[in-house]
Amino acid sequence: MLGTVLLLLALAKPVCTSLAAAASQRAEALKRLLEVFGMEDPPPPPAHFKQPPQYMVDLFNTVANADGVTKNPDILEGNTVRSFLDKTHGEKMRFLFILSSVAKNEKILTAELHLFRLWPRATDGPKRHHFCQVSVYQVLEKNEPDTPGGKKLLAARLVSLQGSGWEVFAITQAVRDWTEDESSNQGLLVTVQGLGGSPLDPPPLQFASSRDHHESKKPMLVLFTDDGRRGASLPMASFSGGSHAPWHGAAIPLPLTGPRSTRSLDRLQPCQRHPLSVDFEEIGWSGWIISPRGYNAYHCKGSCPFPLGENMRPTNHATVQSIINALKLSEGVSSPCCVPDKLYSINLLYFDDDENVVLKQYDDMVAGSCGCH
Repeated sequence: MLGTVLLLLALAKPVCTSLAAAASQRAEALKRLLEVFGMEDPPPPPAHFKQPPQYMVDLFNTVANADGVTKNPDILEGNTVRSFLDKTHGEKMRFLFILSSVAKNEKILTAELHLFRLWPRATDGPKRHHFCQVSVYQVLEKNEPDTPGGKKLLAARLVSLQGSGWEVFAITQAVRDWTEDESSNQGLLVTVQGLGGSPLDPPPLQFASSRDHHESKKPMLVLFTDDGRRGASLPMASFSGGSHAPWHGAAIPLPLTGPRSTRSLDRLQPCQRHPLSVDFEEIGWSGWIISPRGYNAYHCKGSCPFPLGENMRPTNHATVQSIINALKLSEGVSSPCCVPDKLYSINLLYFDDDENVVLKQYDDMVAGSCGCH
């Protein structure tokens, strides 16, 4: 009996070791994948169901297709768009946005205050005004914003008193001040005045507040930034043919799988692009990624035999290498490798650690075509 138990334990030990090794490898692979997306740890999913701002959803759909692949690389200013909701929950026309999630290396390109203009209230008697002046101030003194030195004008313009909709004000310099010195962030003050600059009481124009109105109309700060990661992906030379690289841009070492005869057959096929599905739900990231649910990264696989035809999209160097290899003119020279020769960026719309919605663009994530290099 004891001998049987010892035998079972001896057989179970390699299995446990193998499972532990597989779990460790998966953890390391996901860590490396997070590095590709510029993160150390995955953000936690929102504690409660949260609808992303429609502006951010619309922006994602403008910039990317359903798989997240960039439609036009020139649409987006920078490579990151961050949205922040107002945190005052109190005073009307006073707004505060917490910017702690903005990384120190991010360059602020443009900052916009988005306010939803409500339908004007019905008033007795004839309407005397069709426009009013809306001014946005950076608050310098938290408890004395109405004093001459207590605020700084950021933007001002005439706004129609007819209809409703979003009004956008540029406040870039204030946000740059806040990111340089977090303690200087005392919020924003918005005033409504008549055409001559006189106060209107009650003001004929009201903006939706974070406390009293629907999520879709809440005041929002939108930042267009660049984190300096453009062009920071791994060079093409780091790919050994691409046929076994599961994530383009992250050199995750995984063992070869499948029968030897299958891999030999792959090498006999000409160099071409093959599907490579990245499923965020399968990875365990679906809780914080809003869009896309996954994407097709594609990968390059196949041989680059002599002579290289134009359909192989060879470089001049690959053509020369192919000739030297075929003629055995130099020892140790292999045939060219099948690798991506055109790469596209993808976009992620996701919740960050503070449950703010972020749109970020990542370069060189999809193999657009393959060639012999």
